[in-house]
This record gives sequence, structure tokens and C-alpha cells, in this order.
Amino acid sequence: MAGEPMTEPLLAIHSLKTHFRTDDGMVRAVDGVDLTIERGEALGVVGESGCGKSVTALTVLKLIQMPPGRIVDGQILWQGRDLVSLDMGEMRKIRSKEIGIIFQEPMTSLNPVYTVGEQIAEVVRQHEPLTRREAMDKAVEMLRLVHIPTPERRVHDYPHQFSGGMRQRVMIAMALSCNPQLLIADEPTTALDVTIQAQILDLLEEMKERFGMAIMLITHDMGVIAESVQRVVVMYAGRVVEEASVDQLFDRPLHPYTQGLIRSIPRIDLAAEKKSRLEAIAGVVPSLLDPPAGCRFAERCAFATPECTNAMPELREIEPGHRVACIQY
Repeated sequence: MAGEPMTEPLLAIHSLKTHFRTDDGMVRAVDGVDLTIERGEALGVVGESGCGKSVTALTVLKLIQMPPGRIVDGQILWQGRDLVSLDMGEMRKIRSKEIGIIFQEPMTSLNPVYTVGEQIAEVVRQHEPLTRREAMDKAVEMLRLVHIPTPERRVHDYPHQFSGGMRQRVMIAMALSCNPQLLIADEPTTALDVTIQAQILDLLEEMKERFGMAIMLITHDMGVIAESVQRVVVMYAGRVVEEASVDQLFDRPLHPYTQGLIRSIPRIDLAAEKKSRLEAIAGVVPSLLDPPAGCRFAERCAFATPECTNAMPELREIEPGHRVACIQY
């Protein structure tokens, strides 16, 4: 109704720029990203490796190495509070308690010299006034929640005693141990076989419903995006090039880059009728040391015109909920 106040997003990122100083110059890993996540929403962030997805996520929690990394500009509004200005002590209170994260590779994220129970319990005790025994009981409860068999015994096992899929379940248990409002899942199905991938995605959906939390799912797999989220942000070379609901994106992809990503998905239904090579996007991603002045996809785009190289196209709303950064629109 007119006059009703708009509820603020759970997370709102405005014009975020995260750069890294290297021997060769400044790498503009994230260079003006805008995105929002609503309460209880599943948002997918998709793009090729090196497009800035993971750096965006790590910047939200200020987990990038500073230096050489630096937040150059922008805002990260968490329930209206700007995280950019917070010190590390204040950020530690938010990590795990309010925003949880699942890292890409569980074997390098879990400490090999501590049991999984000790590692989960440590996270819990940082944010809850619990004894060691109570925290270990919570660890057992979390392992049971993510469907690890005999959690009372396995809580005393070390990471190397778990399979890849089970280690990822441990990481999910750790991320959810303090009941966060937002879970960032950074390519949680990387290096897992297809069956285990499906189990992990089903588990994330189950946990989302159980805890009522929002999820930011980072991936380069458009098939995962199609099944797991409600809204999608497509990133390319450090910037957002398209944003839409998952139905809009697959029914009517607007940006040539998004169209290329969707065409590169293997189609089992068509393979039975006609054998054909998968389409690939020609060319390579531009260097983020010295990105082009205009559209960063122009050199690889079949529809590019001289105008595309003059100025960076703004992200504009073409239809309700569907935004694209392309001069064609």
C-alpha cells in the first residue's frame, strides 16, 4: 500500500571496490559491485573464475588480506549498519554469529590437527556463554542436523577421516552453529561428484527452511543456479552485468555474456536428437590490472559496436526486477 515504509534489505552492497596491490600494479578484483539480499532469500552469484565472486563475499566479512587487499570505495550495509567502517574486533562479533560462511575447499578450511568437534565447539564458545562440555554437545547436535551418522563418535574424528562430502557437511554444521541470518556458500559443491553435489544442495535448502536464513550461493555452474536460488546476479570482470529472478534469467537472458553462459550448459534432452559441440565464449577475460574503459565484455561480444568501447554501461532496470549493463537496452 502507498505510504507503507519499505523494509530495508538484509544486506545491501553499494559501489563496492576491492583492489589488490601487486608487483605488476593494482588489480581491480571488485570494481563497483551493487547487489542486495532480502531476508530469507536465496541469491545466486554466478560467473567465470576470476570475475570477483569470492572476493565480494570475503570482503563482506573483511576476510581479505589487508594489505595487499584494500576496500577502496563503497558500502556494505548489514541490516543498515555499514561494515566497511568496523574494526576487526567488531567484525569478529558478526562472523559466524550473524553471517556464516562455507569456504570453497573444506580440507584447507578445517584444521587437520584438531577434531571436527573441537573446531565446531570453538566457534560456538566464541559467541555463546557455554562450557566446553555444553559446546561439544552442541557440536554433536549440529553434526546430527547435517545428517552425519553416529555423530557422538564422529565428533572425535579428524578431518582426514571424513570424505569430501562429509567434510563439506562439517563446514555447513560449523557455519550454522550460531544460527546466522545469512549464510555465504562459496562454491560449496566444488570437487564433489554429481551425486554428492545434489545432496549438499538439498541440505542447504533444508537448512535454509529450518533456520529461516538467507543464502548467498556463489558458483560458476548455471545448472546449480537453476535449481537452488530465487534470484541471480551475473558477474564479469569485477562488475555486475545482469540481475534477475531465476525464471527471468533463463527465460530471457539479456546480456550477451549471460546468453553465452546458458548456451554452454550441456543439454541431455537435445543430445538424444542431434549431436553438436558445446558453444564456448570466444576470447579471454580482460586483465583486471588495466581493464578496458568501456564494456569489459566488448572484445568477446558478437554484438559489440564502437560505442561499446567508449564508456562503461550502467546497470539499468529493463523490466521489473530485471537489470542489465548493456547499451543494447
